[in-house]
Parts: sequence; C-alpha cells; structure tokens
Amino acid sequence: MNPKNLFIIGFILLLFDCSDSSHKTITDLIQPVNLDEGQTKEIFISDLFFADDYKINLIDNENVDAKFKKDSLILRLTPRSGFTGMDLLNFKYDGDIYSIPFKLEQKQKKLFRYKPAGHPKHVNLFGQFNSWNRQSLPMTDSNKDGIYEIEIPLEPGRYEYKFYVDGKELVDDQNPFKVPNGLGDYNSVLFVENPEMIRPYLHLINSSNEENTFSVKFFYFGPEKKLITQNKVVALLDNQKIKNSTLYVDNNFITVSLSSGDLKGNHTLRVAVNSIGKATDFQTIFITDGVPQNNESDFNWRDAIIYCIMIDRFNDGDSTNDKPIVHDSLFAPANYQGGDLQGIIDKIEDGYFDSLGINTFWISPIVDNTNNAYREYPAPHRYYTGYHGYWPVSLEGVEEHFGDMNLAKNLVETAHKHGMKVLLDYVAHHVHIESPLWKNHRGWFGDLDLPDGRKNLRLWDEYRLTTWFEPYMPSFNYVKSKDALEVMTNNAVWWIRQTGADGFRHDAVKHVPNEFWRTLTRKLEERIEQPENRIIYQIGETFGGYDLISSYVNNGQLSAQFNFNLYDTAIPVFIKNDLSFELLDQQMQKTFSVYGVNHLMGNIMDSHDKIRFLAMADGDLDINDGNASEAAWNNPPVVDHPESYKKLQLYIAYMMTIPGIPVVYYGDEIGMTGASDPDNRRMMRFGNSVNEMEKENLKIVSELINLRKKHSALRFGDFYTLEANENIYAYIRSDLNERVLVILNKSSKPVQTEFLLPSVYNISEVRNLLSDDNQQIIDDKITVEVPSTGFLLYQLN
Repeated sequence: MNPKNLFIIGFILLLFDCSDSSHKTITDLIQPVNLDEGQTKEIFISDLFFADDYKINLIDNENVDAKFKKDSLILRLTPRSGFTGMDLLNFKYDGDIYSIPFKLEQKQKKLFRYKPAGHPKHVNLFGQFNSWNRQSLPMTDSNKDGIYEIEIPLEPGRYEYKFYVDGKELVDDQNPFKVPNGLGDYNSVLFVENPEMIRPYLHLINSSNEENTFSVKFFYFGPEKKLITQNKVVALLDNQKIKNSTLYVDNNFITVSLSSGDLKGNHTLRVAVNSIGKATDFQTIFITDGVPQNNESDFNWRDAIIYCIMIDRFNDGDSTNDKPIVHDSLFAPANYQGGDLQGIIDKIEDGYFDSLGINTFWISPIVDNTNNAYREYPAPHRYYTGYHGYWPVSLEGVEEHFGDMNLAKNLVETAHKHGMKVLLDYVAHHVHIESPLWKNHRGWFGDLDLPDGRKNLRLWDEYRLTTWFEPYMPSFNYVKSKDALEVMTNNAVWWIRQTGADGFRHDAVKHVPNEFWRTLTRKLEERIEQPENRIIYQIGETFGGYDLISSYVNNGQLSAQFNFNLYDTAIPVFIKNDLSFELLDQQMQKTFSVYGVNHLMGNIMDSHDKIRFLAMADGDLDINDGNASEAAWNNPPVVDHPESYKKLQLYIAYMMTIPGIPVVYYGDEIGMTGASDPDNRRMMRFGNSVNEMEKENLKIVSELINLRKKHSALRFGDFYTLEANENIYAYIRSDLNERVLVILNKSSKPVQTEFLLPSVYNISEVRNLLSDDNQQIIDDKITVEVPSTGFLLYQLN
C-alpha cells in the first residue's frame, strides 16, 4: 500500500480515537423530579447529574414549562395546567439525547382549625409536612369568629404537628391523638388515609436472554379496567428513552427487548406506566453484562448492611490507651470507657462480623478531640468528655484514645480483606473551642450572641445554618466564609485518601448549607471516584420533613440520609397495639414516591441519639419520652420481659426485608436496652457477659441479616403490599432472580391468615426460608399461621 495512504488511514483512525475519547456521557442515574401543581421548582442541574460542563439544550415538552439558566446552572420546571402523572423532559448533551423524568400527583387538601385564647398577633401551623418551620404556614381568621384556619395539600400518611401562637407551641385541643415529642411536651398527630382501594402497580414478571436479546416482561394492574397502550409506558435504559420498537404491549403485559450487545458493563432499566393521571413507581432492573445483578455480581451499595460502632463503647483492644479524663464532677457514663480501633480490628479478625453477616461499618469520628470535660448547656448541666468523637480539635489528627493514623488505615485494610466497607463519621458543622481553627479564624464561624440579646444556642430551625450546639462548639458559617468551605471540603477528601475508607456518615447535615455538600461531592467525583473508578457512599443525618431531608439527597450532594420519617412511623406502629400497619404502609409508599423504591436511604431501629427500642418495647420508657434523659442517669432500663426480645426480632425482620439500607446499631444483635444519651451508649458485651436470651437474640438477628445477604430480592427487589392491617403486614419483594413473601405479625397471639397471590406470578410452590419446608399453592391462595409477635419468609416458586 502507498505509504501516503497508510498515513491518511492512520490519521483518520487517530482522529476517530480522539473524537471517541473526548465524547462526554452522563453516567449518573437521573432521578425523577417531584413537582407540585401550580408551583415552579428550581433545581441545580448538578443535583441531577455530574458533568464536566453543562452545555445542554432542552427539548420542548407539552406538560412542563422548562427553562435552563446556563449562567447559574439552575433548571426551572413549571407543570402545565391539567398535567398529572409522569413524563420525560428530554435534552441534548454532546450529541446524545437524555431524559429527566418528572411527575406530579394530586394531593388531598386538609383543613386545620384552631381557636386560641384572647387576641393573638400571629397564629401559625407547623409540623412534619413543612419541616417544623414556624413561619411558613400562617393561619387567618377570615370569618372574624376567633377561629384561625389554613388548608394545605397532603399525601396519605401520618403527620405530627402543632400550632405556634405568639411564640408558644400548642397542641390541637380538638384532636385526641398526640404523642410525646421527647422535650417534655406533645405533638398532635394527623392521619391522612388513602382514598383509593387499589393502587396502580407495575408487576415484574420474568426475563429471558435468547438470540442475543435480553427481554423483561411486566404486567400493569390499575384501578381502571381499560387496557393500556404503548404511549402509556415510560421506559429508560440508563438515562435514555428506549425506542418504541423495543416495546411490546398486549393485554397490559409489557415486554421490553434489548440487544445484549448494548448491555456490556453496568446498566439500569427503568419502566413505569402512566395512566389515569397517575404513575406507578419505576420498576428498576440493574443489569451487568446482559444479566440481572445477583449474588455473584460486584458490590452495589444496595448490598450494604451497615453496623454502627461508637468506638469508645465497643471493644477495648489496647489497654495502653485507656486514659479516662480526670475531673471531680465527671461521672463514668460520660467518660472514656476504653474502646478503640484495635478492638474493632480484633472483632473483624475473630470472625464476629462474618458470622453476623455485616458488610459495612459506620464508625464514630476518629478525629482528635479535646482532653478536657465540659458542661452541657441544658440543665442539669452535667459534665461530658469527647469520648463520642464529635468535639474535634484537629483537622488531621487521630484521637489518641482510639489509636493513630496507621491503625486507622489498618482497620480499613482489614475490613476490605473481609469484603467489608468502612464509612467515616465526618463532622462538618462545628469544631471545639480548643481547635486552632477557632483561635485563628474567628471569621469562619457564626456568632454566639444574637442582636436581640439571645444566645444562638440550639435554635435548630430559626438559625438553622449558624446555630451552636453548645457554648464551646463554634458553628461554621459557610455562607459567609468560602475559605472555611474550601478547607473543610478538602479535609473530608483528605480523610478518604489517607485512610482508604469507602464513604461518610455526615453529622448534622441540615445545619450545613447545600453548597458545602455540592462542593464536597464534586471534589470526591473529580479527585477520587473518576480516577479510581469507585463510588463513594455518603449518608447524612437530618431531622425534618421529606422536603428538607430530600433536598440533600441527589447525585450532586448525598447518596442518602437516614429515613427518620419512616422510622418515626414504624416505631409507634411496632410498639403500640392500637396502631395499624396500614399507617406504616402509607409512609412506605410516601418514601417510594420521594426516593424511589430502590433507594439508598438508611433504615434504623436504634442510634446513639435515640432511646433504645427495647426500652420502649419493654415498657420502661414511652416513645420520645421527655424523661429519658434523667432515666439514663437515675433509672437505667433493664429488660424485664423475655417477650420483648421477640418485638425487637420482629422489627429487625422488617428492617432486613424492606427497601433501603439497614443500619444495625451496635448491641442491637444481643438486644441491648438503654434510655437517652449516654445510656444508649453502654459498653458492648461479648462472650460470657451475654446471657442466654441475648445469645438467642444474636442467633435470630444473625439469621435475618444473612437472609438479606443471600436473597437479592430483599436488596434490589420491588415492593408489593398484600396486606396491611392492625396486626399483619405482608409484602412481596421481587427481582428477576426470585420473589420473597414477608409476613409480619405484631399480635401477641398466633394469627391464621390467607393471602391471594397475584395470579400473574403463576406461583405453584412456596419454600419457608426459616424452616426449608415446601407448601403447594392452589388457585393462587396461601394459608399460613404466623407466630405470635413473629414473622415468616417464603420464597415463591
């Protein structure tokens, strides 16, 4: 061949390679945007997906008015009149067309009425539906009869609320339902029922892989009898709408057929049905090399089962660093107890966590803390140390009570050898006054003294982004100081690099502005995730309503937060005999509507900030008991009733079988009880210090955790409710590998019950996963006796 022609061919190939390598793609899974009727929603485009640049061009859509401000990177979406359900907003990016799902569901309007005494100047409604904002829902006396009213739209669920009258918080005296708020007072409770008997649902049927074609079949079941057509189906492969030629609809059966050659690597298929103004949740299928993800697939964060460790209270592996703080007014529960990093390493290496089934750790902060005791601000002003790790005095030092940086690295390496991930607890909100940052950079922090003479202490909502937790814990003011934001986000990245950890648990997320989390997440993406080809998981702690919590959960900020709204419903339902599982199921569906079914939110039973479940189940303390703090010091609970362990096991069974990531707080596995801090942080016990009932609890909890690990449907599956009543909660988790039926019974008596399984599943046999017994299924009916305060798990075949 002519050398000149060879040169031309080589040059063309080089151009092709350069063009291909510079082609920009979007790899983040763009989540649906929830819209409200008649309202404009503004979204930072970086919250939807990561890109080197955001040179996008929107494609017109008849159901939403969309505008993108390229200078501010803000996307404005306004639903057009009459739209409900789900649709796709398409846009062009570097030659490809991507889709942003958006949806709108009509809400029920609820009227709140309150007649205060006298002639107040201001009457406001506040509660979980507005993240306890005392100013955003003013009530008016429009009829001049002394009765203040406001009507707000709400989805089905359980909502705690109060009235705010001239600075005073008051319960609704016309509502008999109220619960303790944990502060010595009560909140009123509103239950919004679901008006529809049948929810639209898209059932996952099966899949096949033949002749280089991967096919998935679904069945749509809705309240209407009419058949759906192809234009009612919303289907995405990753973030791109699939071609109509790949969709086939027949008698509400939907088949999606994809070329196996297009499914190399990791992909996500999402399908929903949009009919009668309502959309089903997305059915989500995770695919690797043309095969649905299963137990043989590489780790996905949905596989995570987190074990939370308060280092000082777990295991003493090195007695040489046991140096409690000496102070004449300091009591042992608030002092160092001896737990350290070596103690965790020892328990990993002796197989404790392998047996338990744990594959992810969240460890309390390892950063260096003060070596002095300080008085807490609220009465009775007890002294505490920084044993918990949340009083940092250093950016890069490791707390000497726990070990050093080499030991921290060793912990992560040891965990990785056992197939376990490690999340570091990071404190971005504040430092301790002994920190050099406070001494040298006062301008980085918020003011403790307010203009009106008050102290900016624990004003969680009024001064959310600057309030101090204690007079000795200066809060960063990231809005005012960009230097502080840069230093602390760089520091967080530094900790991941130094230790090799896999992610973060972030403290006090709502008290730190969104800009901080966007900056940190972009740095993690650019400096660690892309170069090292790994995904950093970040889970945050925020107490508030769905709008506030979810405002931090997206591709540009945090992977997840703890699902406290679901927890706040689940705890009373499992503890109280008179509350129905229907309330929990409504909250579950609300969670799905906000985060999707296959979300990464953290599901908890206990935490270092909560009363232990067993203290409530055993009757020692009420839910959110205002006396829990004093009980921690003066009357620590003990487990008096053996059956209380069954209540704990039932909750663990629930937590291990629902969507999201289960979080086991150390001691849950043996059934540790406890009141508020510091009693909910007792020293962990092992071996001979564990009694027989606790050993039995450990056995059952381990079995439940390992069942989740063994069954992919419990990690990746959808969620179909069969029954939710006073005592029984039954649901089916399905993925393309299996179906698992979960039945929970909170009654103190066995319950004989019958379920009609969806006929489209074509179930002929079920296998009891706890006893390995088989049962034949005739006419789609299954009859079982569920043990008292017990559970059953069946694999449906």
